[in-house]
Amino acid sequence: MDEGYIKFQPFWTKTAAFPESEFHDLLKYRQRCYERKWIGVYPDGIGFGNISERITDSETFFISGSATGSIPILGPKQVAKVTAVVAVDNKLWCSGPILASSESMSHAVIYEQLPWVNGVIHIHHLGLWQYLLNKVPTTPADAPYGSPEMVAGIIRLLETTDLPTRKLFVMEGHEEGIFAFGQDLEEAFGVLEAAYHTLSSAK
Repeated sequence: MDEGYIKFQPFWTKTAAFPESEFHDLLKYRQRCYERKWIGVYPDGIGFGNISERITDSETFFISGSATGSIPILGPKQVAKVTAVVAVDNKLWCSGPILASSESMSHAVIYEQLPWVNGVIHIHHLGLWQYLLNKVPTTPADAPYGSPEMVAGIIRLLETTDLPTRKLFVMEGHEEGIFAFGQDLEEAFGVLEAAYHTLSSAK
C-alpha cells in the first residue's frame, strides 16, 4: 500500500502555524470524521483521509497536513495552506508548519472547477466504497490518488456526469477512497452522512 505517499512535487515554505480562527470548520468537521473513523490510521501506522476549507474568494485553501490521520485532535500545527497547483506539471506550492496532504491536488481541482465549493472531505470506508462504486461518479481504475491522472479523472466526471449536483464520488483506483464537497464543510459532511445512512438502510 502506498497510502500517504506524496506523489506531487512539493514546494513547501515552512512557517509558523496559522490562526485557528481562519479554519475553525476544518477542525470541527475533521473531528467528526475522525470520531466516525472516516479519517484515521491503519494498523500499520499509515494515516488516511483529509479535509480542506477554501480561503474566501480565492483558489487557495487550508488542508489537513500529510500523515496526520493518526492524530486524535487536529490543531493548527497540523494544517497547511495550499497556495498554487499546476496539476499538468505535478507541482504544488504550500506553506505552514506541515506539508500539505498527499491528496491536495484532488482538492485543488474541485475548488478550481467549482467556484461555489468551499469545503471538501476525503474519507476512507470500505463498505461505503464498495456500495457506491460505479453507482455514483467513479474515477478511473488506473488513476492513482494524488496524481495528475486523478485530477484529469475528476475533471472528466465534473464535465460528463451529475457530480456537480451529486457532490460525491468514489475512486476506483484508490480502495476505500470517497470524496464529498459542498458550499461549506457542513454540507460536505451532510453528503457523506446521507450516503452512509443509505448504506445502513440497505443492509
